[in-house]
Amino acid sequence: MTKKKKTVGKTDADVILIGAGIMSATLGVLLKQLEPNLSIEIYERLDIAAAESSDAWNNAGTGHSAFCELNYTPEKKDGTVEIVKAVQIAEHFEVSKQFWSYLVEKGLISDPENFIRKIPHMSFVWGKKNVDYLKKRYDALQKCDLFSDMQYTEDTEIVKDWAPLIMDGRKKGEKVAATKMDLGTDVNFGSLTRDMFNNLKEQENVSLYFNHEIRDLKKNKDGNWSIKVKDLESGDKRKRVAKFVFIGAGGGSLPLLEKSDIPEGKGFGGFPVSGQWLKCTNEEIIAQHHAKVYGKAAVGAPPMSVPHLDTRMINGKQALLFGPYAGFSTKFLKNGSFLDLPKSIKFNNIRPMLSAGLHNLDLTKYLIEQVRQSPEDRLEALKEYLPKAELKDWELEYAGQRVQVIKKDEKQGGILEFGTEVVNAGDGSIAALLGASPGASTAVSIMLDLLDRCFKEDLQTPEWQAKIKEMIPTYGQELAKDESLCKATRKRTSKILKIEKA
Repeated sequence: MTKKKKTVGKTDADVILIGAGIMSATLGVLLKQLEPNLSIEIYERLDIAAAESSDAWNNAGTGHSAFCELNYTPEKKDGTVEIVKAVQIAEHFEVSKQFWSYLVEKGLISDPENFIRKIPHMSFVWGKKNVDYLKKRYDALQKCDLFSDMQYTEDTEIVKDWAPLIMDGRKKGEKVAATKMDLGTDVNFGSLTRDMFNNLKEQENVSLYFNHEIRDLKKNKDGNWSIKVKDLESGDKRKRVAKFVFIGAGGGSLPLLEKSDIPEGKGFGGFPVSGQWLKCTNEEIIAQHHAKVYGKAAVGAPPMSVPHLDTRMINGKQALLFGPYAGFSTKFLKNGSFLDLPKSIKFNNIRPMLSAGLHNLDLTKYLIEQVRQSPEDRLEALKEYLPKAELKDWELEYAGQRVQVIKKDEKQGGILEFGTEVVNAGDGSIAALLGASPGASTAVSIMLDLLDRCFKEDLQTPEWQAKIKEMIPTYGQELAKDESLCKATRKRTSKILKIEKA
């Protein structure tokens, strides 16, 4: 690390990572590749890595590349479809695939089939208004090379060929439309995360501690950070000192950011949203569906609640899920406390949180309706995508918690952000990741942004620049504006990750 990052005073580690999820794993691996001599300590309150938001059951599992997620391409008041966010997310997923390809080539993680599989991404809608929207979305996306392989159809027989179950039993003459991208993927972020941590903990000067909870963190006068840690098994407490701290604790990041007391963290709040899946238990039905089919979200629904009929690979076995159904809990983590939300309310964020609540009454109404749903209500929602669905073939599975970001806004007082937010101290000595979707899929780009904020001088050195370009060959270039580079990059990563076109 450069002179800027060096501090006066004794430290136990160069870097402390809080939370053993996909974000900490990605940052840890990046830093060790860029600076092999770094000492890193990782702390996780649970007994296994990736047990919260990164876990297969708690994560959408979609390689979020904006191929099928309609919430990334909103229709504006003038009727045009906005694709800026979709293009950005598609770019970022290509960056993730390049980084994972590097890890596979270097033998730093195991067989890619353990975490990534090829699966078509589809958008499916019905009704004239939605069909018109999907056609406009398709036309807009066709202007970008990242989406040039997308197929569009309003032909029911073609849709039936793509995903037979969603057409079986549907009313004849119903106007439908679908898009399909064969380049889509299913990603088990839990498996990928654990793979990366297995590699990290084998490296010199890296220590990984499970069943350890961070109780407090404070900046010392010498610029280092003191972290109070409790061993949940023995009850022992100790203090650790580091030059840089990353808070990547999912829903648990906000309370720790508040404890850090950095000015940049003031005014942030969190709105927790829980989720549930309907999981198919009928092997015959599971075997008939091979796609991730996304539809349009209900009015007021958070992005994580965009309905989808979803083929997944979990623990090496094909699964079929529908959902997620949203809910509300005051917990910030699936394994958290019901006091998480009340405890997060501080004097500096109460106004933004109240303002955000007043401006999102549709969301509140939607969540109340979701919480009150009966099994029959959930079945009716499923039947919109699977007309012949029967309750006996499905069971309820609880998904993870997501904490949506609430931040100060000069005009509205406070706004609810559906995305991820990196918050860092001005001196780059600490950073926290808040928020949710598309999170895991874009983890590499998020962490590269963090490096630019917190390790800026290091990042500009020829050594770091060369290494990053080795890991991510298109670093600094835009695939959306270079057709040949886009195709060549996808061809290379698809081969390495074993997700070539069929």
